[in-house]
Amino acid sequence: MKFADFMCESAICVDVKATDKVGVIQELVGSLVSAGQVKEEDRDSIVEAIMKREELGSTGIGRGVAVPHTKHSSVESLIGTVGVSAEGVEFDSLDGEPVQLLFLLVSHPDRPGDHLRALENISRQLRDDTFCRFLKQSKTAQDIAQLLEEADNNQFAS
Repeated sequence: MKFADFMCESAICVDVKATDKVGVIQELVGSLVSAGQVKEEDRDSIVEAIMKREELGSTGIGRGVAVPHTKHSSVESLIGTVGVSAEGVEFDSLDGEPVQLLFLLVSHPDRPGDHLRALENISRQLRDDTFCRFLKQSKTAQDIAQLLEEADNNQFAS
């Protein structure tokens, strides 16, 4: 699975404003609402579902990266977005460090394979230090979309 299969370019947040976990998840889900990928009336229940998932264990996987995700029946197919926080967000990460890169995923409960393949792709790409450094330095959503496309085309050596 490639980023192009599920990432919504118009929902990418290059300059995340929120300073805490709940706020950043609300902001990223809000960007999916603004992009027309999530209905306004489903916003709160999706945020709630992601926060429930976070209670099981933080999706802050370390090295400044978090992959908050959930399954929700309001979406027909896997959707995702990226957020970058220059300041970093406290996210209860495994390494205790603030998170700068966030990959948020929402998938339909009947599509667990897609969900797992997307998580696998994200985690594989995020092992690449160059890829992460370029993402953190991105100034526009187009920059991030270009990096995701390059990752899809195996232009980073992971």
